[in-house]
Amino acid sequence: MRKALFVLLAIAFGICAVPAAAQKVSVKPGINKRFENPNVAEFVGTFEREGRDAFDHKDQIVGACKIEPGMTVADVGAGTGLFTREFAGLVGPKGRVYAVDISDEFVQHIEKAAKKVGRENVVGVVCRPDAVNLPDASVDLAFICDTYHHFEFPERTMTSVYRALKPGGALILIDFHRIEGVSSAFVMGHVRAGQEVFVKEITACGFRQVDEQKDMLKESYFIRFEKVPGGGTGG
Repeated sequence: MRKALFVLLAIAFGICAVPAAAQKVSVKPGINKRFENPNVAEFVGTFEREGRDAFDHKDQIVGACKIEPGMTVADVGAGTGLFTREFAGLVGPKGRVYAVDISDEFVQHIEKAAKKVGRENVVGVVCRPDAVNLPDASVDLAFICDTYHHFEFPERTMTSVYRALKPGGALILIDFHRIEGVSSAFVMGHVRAGQEVFVKEITACGFRQVDEQKDMLKESYFIRFEKVPGGGTGG
């Protein structure tokens, strides 16, 4: 199995406005344990099914991402490749889609599926728990769907996303509303924080919120950010 693994260049100090010590501690220990040896077929049934907010609204989500031919897109936390496949068709043969995931099994599945349909523009990347492992200034758009709450080291990971984006690059965040008395018991127990906290963490890492699609999803929010020029000492 061919995998493209990229070595992340040294992360410049100070991009994220958080103490260095805090970045060394997982904010949700064990949340990714079930992805260590996942049954891919079972997860296809979980991620690619009617009733999942992101699946039911995938066409609207993809349209709002504003993908253009020739772009380079990073699907961070690509899972079984639902959105990787959509993006690969839109960027065309001159574009590229990085399918980034912590699970080697997911990455292998995505690469094999892409080859079967002749998608030579999909590159699998097995990332680290604290970095996306992409080259600096290589990506036009980073897409993070139902995945940010799985980041054990969000400051480090978002620093690596910041560095991977080209100047003026965009970031799409989709995650669950976490509202006491409104959200499901699963979300309240599984997702560590709500929209306001996640937005603050991301903007602290050199991003600016530029848009929110408030009426698109039922259980989740869709926010578009852009990389701020000079947002960090390493940016």
